[in-house]
Amino acid sequence: MNTDNKGQEQSKITALYCRLSVDDMTGDRKGGKADESNSITNQKRILSDYCKKMGFLNTRFFVDDGISGTTFNRPGFQEMEALVEAGQVERIIVKDLSRFGREQVEMGRLTQVVYPTLGVDFISLQENVNTSTGDGLEMMPFYNIFNEWYAAQTSKKIRQVWKTKSEHGERVSSTVAFGYKRDPDNKTRWLIDEPAAQVVKRIFALCLAGKGPLQIAKQLERERILTPGAYYDSIGRKHSTKTNPDPYRWSSSTVENILANRQYTGCTVNFLTTTVSYKVHKTIYNTGDDIQIIPNTQEAIIDENTWLRVQELREHRIRPTATGRTSLFSGKVYCYNCKSHLHFCAAKSLKRNQEFFRCSRYKDGRGDCTIHFIRDVVLEKAVLEAVGALADFVKCYEGAFLYLAAKKSIGGRKETQRNLKQAIETGQRRIKELDYLIEKIYEDATLGRLEQDRFQTMFVSYEQQQKELKTQITESERQLRELEKVRVDMRMLLGGLRDFLEMKELNQEIVNKLIQRIEIHNNDKSSGHCHVEIDIYFTAVGMFELPDAEVLAEVLEEARQNPIDLKSIVA
Repeated sequence: MNTDNKGQEQSKITALYCRLSVDDMTGDRKGGKADESNSITNQKRILSDYCKKMGFLNTRFFVDDGISGTTFNRPGFQEMEALVEAGQVERIIVKDLSRFGREQVEMGRLTQVVYPTLGVDFISLQENVNTSTGDGLEMMPFYNIFNEWYAAQTSKKIRQVWKTKSEHGERVSSTVAFGYKRDPDNKTRWLIDEPAAQVVKRIFALCLAGKGPLQIAKQLERERILTPGAYYDSIGRKHSTKTNPDPYRWSSSTVENILANRQYTGCTVNFLTTTVSYKVHKTIYNTGDDIQIIPNTQEAIIDENTWLRVQELREHRIRPTATGRTSLFSGKVYCYNCKSHLHFCAAKSLKRNQEFFRCSRYKDGRGDCTIHFIRDVVLEKAVLEAVGALADFVKCYEGAFLYLAAKKSIGGRKETQRNLKQAIETGQRRIKELDYLIEKIYEDATLGRLEQDRFQTMFVSYEQQQKELKTQITESERQLRELEKVRVDMRMLLGGLRDFLEMKELNQEIVNKLIQRIEIHNNDKSSGHCHVEIDIYFTAVGMFELPDAEVLAEVLEEARQNPIDLKSIVA
């Protein structure tokens, strides 16, 4: 070796890599102490002693404290890798392979392909692995598999701890929703933060009045209402919310998050989000059974009726026309024949009494449906008359109305609810059993007690069963929510009718409370006059035909002789 090459070799460093994850802590991350055998101090001491023994002088530590080994996106590791790629590292030494990482595919790629290609030796002391001498190379893949398996098991155990806490009615997330504050005497309990709670109520009221998130954000900005981050700053409360330089500059995403937060109804929502896996830490939103709702854990800011109605409105967002004008019924009007939305048509050339709806599949006569034309003012008059008639009937005969609604909605609802709940519970038990079986065959295959082909067949079968069960459970839960929603919708309907009786006019909030759907039939000109039939579906009761005097008398007598538990409808 010539002098230049010798000097270059001597200038290369021996990289000593240390890592400690949160899972290696014996207590919580802030107050717990690291397992002494894996502590950063212990790792440094072991690596330093080894280098002194072997005569490695040009050493440098690279440390990642509190970062999982399932990811290689770590500051210390990335710094070391940059030097490796620059040709400045002669060897890498770790206390054991689990400190280097717990992801067997990337571990194998780095230690068996990348480092040998770049002329970098890799040494793991505990497993006696040394790529320069060939020691331990045969067993290294198996060590990596076991280390990854350990990470998977640790992840499962942590999730089980969260699940156990949740099953005992405890809140898993440490984040406090805007509108609440921690009870100074009980950190797990939320109290209403009155100034912020008023803002939350204002946001929901604006949504019920027909405004979208962006419109609400602009309205709050005009009213000079502080954003959540700015509000926390103003009262000296610590927070992780990003603060905008303009304290009144609300974003539509902030408004959307507030509108979607069910915890304002007084419940706790656990497991709303999760990660793709213990390897991939990307946040995803859970659905169905994966979300757990614990009722009555704090005082409600928004009643459940209002929250549910807002969610429905958000699902059927109203988009303004090019003129910026909308109808009271935008997003609620459908074609009777093809069930598509009717578009609200407004233009600068059209006067208010000329604005109209038409089927979205009409396409100026070139689509696959007819026009189903109706003017907005005509529709508003028809809905006003229908709402007025229903409101007067309920005011005079609320008992009869509830009796008719109960007969219409109860049917086999209780039995159906019981069957759905039983199906969900059975499916969930079987999924847990399959989890155990998958873990068992994985362990057997790893230890050589189960042939690989047999393992693969059983694994695919169990995975398919789980997939089918989760799909069935999701559908059962959807049906169950629809059944349980009847009572909430009925309270919303009665409240909307009382509001109408006080005002004697329609506004966006009343329409949103009362009207679920409107279907427009095609024009009928058979009589020589244009006649359009309108089907109005009210919240909770759908299409409701008011009984005449004779039928009403029969209903009152029938209700007297066959009483129905009306609390099952409105309680």
